[in-house]
Amino acid sequence: MYKKISISLFLSILLLFVFTSPLSAASVVENETLKQTFNLNAQIDSRIKQDNFELFLNSQALKNPVAITLENLGEEFIWPWNYQALSPVYQFDFNDRGLSYDRSQPIQISIAYHEDNEYHKQIFFYDKGQQRWRPLPSVDDPVKKIVSANIHLPYARVALMSNDRIMTVGQASWYRYKNGLFAASPDFAKGSVLRVTNLANNKSVEVTINDYGPDRALHPERVIDLDAVAFSKIASLGDGLADVKIEVLKFVNQIDREKLEAGAATPEINAQAAIVMRADDAQILYAKNADTAMPIASLTKLLAAKIFLDTKPDFKKVVAYSDADAAFNHLYVKPWESARLRLEDGETLTIENLLHAALVSSANNTVETLVRVSGLSREEFVNRMNKQAESWGAFASHFVEPTGLSPENVSSPLDYAIITRELLKDDLLKKISTTSRYSFSSLNKNKKYNLTNTNSLIQSGHFSIGLSKTGYLDEAGYCLMTQVNAPTGALIISTFNSSNRALSFEDNERLIRYGLRFLE
Repeated sequence: MYKKISISLFLSILLLFVFTSPLSAASVVENETLKQTFNLNAQIDSRIKQDNFELFLNSQALKNPVAITLENLGEEFIWPWNYQALSPVYQFDFNDRGLSYDRSQPIQISIAYHEDNEYHKQIFFYDKGQQRWRPLPSVDDPVKKIVSANIHLPYARVALMSNDRIMTVGQASWYRYKNGLFAASPDFAKGSVLRVTNLANNKSVEVTINDYGPDRALHPERVIDLDAVAFSKIASLGDGLADVKIEVLKFVNQIDREKLEAGAATPEINAQAAIVMRADDAQILYAKNADTAMPIASLTKLLAAKIFLDTKPDFKKVVAYSDADAAFNHLYVKPWESARLRLEDGETLTIENLLHAALVSSANNTVETLVRVSGLSREEFVNRMNKQAESWGAFASHFVEPTGLSPENVSSPLDYAIITRELLKDDLLKKISTTSRYSFSSLNKNKKYNLTNTNSLIQSGHFSIGLSKTGYLDEAGYCLMTQVNAPTGALIISTFNSSNRALSFEDNERLIRYGLRFLE
């Protein structure tokens, strides 16, 4: 008639009674699952605990005595895309629907973790209405291995999660640069404000990020590099290093904020269409309107460059630029609207120079020069672009000119990923498109030209980018393709029609970080 209770369960109940007082009555285990009900006294502080989860209410938090139920719901949940679970989901619920709870008073919750973890940790609660996890301002104690937060809800599902892309516990080094409260970080953008706490003495300093570093490839245990003035606030310079934790006090861009706070199951992007494809087997990892054809602007240039390279040109061949080349650009945009290399009529340069201008700085006039010197008529050149795309299976793609200035040049994210997989077979195309900076002088005028890649993700150095192209047109919005390499594979990421340049880079970076998780 009575269900047997194991000795281990009995001891667990006994310990729970001893260590979770003050309570108005002993905790009552309803069954042998991880669901427990506690009776709380409204006159005294209440602290209750279930395995690694602890909940505390002060005596002002309750208007009347009430029961509360705690339940361990396990780990079978859809987690935020940029986080990993460090705990099961815990649910607490006042049995009177929260009528006795004064919401002006915080419910203090904490969740323990047992393994050393140098990454950012945060407690989230599940917002059922929005169907997403939302972060709670959390404090990590890496010495005690406990993360704490306050919540003002009578019912919630909460869990502890970790973002293994952001390091917040480790060593701080120091260097001399600006002689102020500054630091270098490999995780947060310049202008971010962080609190750095020495774990040995609990001294803290607030610093502004003004540089990049330390290099995690050389110093994987280093979380931050402090200016000597800042380091001296929390440790002796003679120590050289200090074990610290960092907390973000001010974000300067949405990407950094989302690294720590995003709670959706997949990235939320501004782009109208996008795709993340695994390069080796074409598996689609993310798609948004991926089969919708739309203008792709200067993404066109990569295919045009491929058609040109297939003619086997001599890269050292010297050619003369003609103003008539730019005249083709003016069929689609006003002269001042076209990105161009400011060459003079008759100015001479090499084919290598022209290719870098077309792909690094996205110069439209130099693309037309390449078409002219290719040995093909312009009509035949564009026909080859279309035939090549069709032969690769990119059937939703169509091109009427080689630069991308025409809105009739269209593709879909899926088609463009298919095209990109083929373009990756050309090592020269990969090298030129990902060149960060390129300089040359024209031969007959000796004018110096300095080119900077239009993809700022290449400049940041955060990712190993193997092929890249940006694009913009009023009708296309901001477009971006980046092919990213990782030790265990490669990704193709395309975003079409973001509403501004900054969002285009942010969209692409979100999807890069999302896709990289599938390669681990």
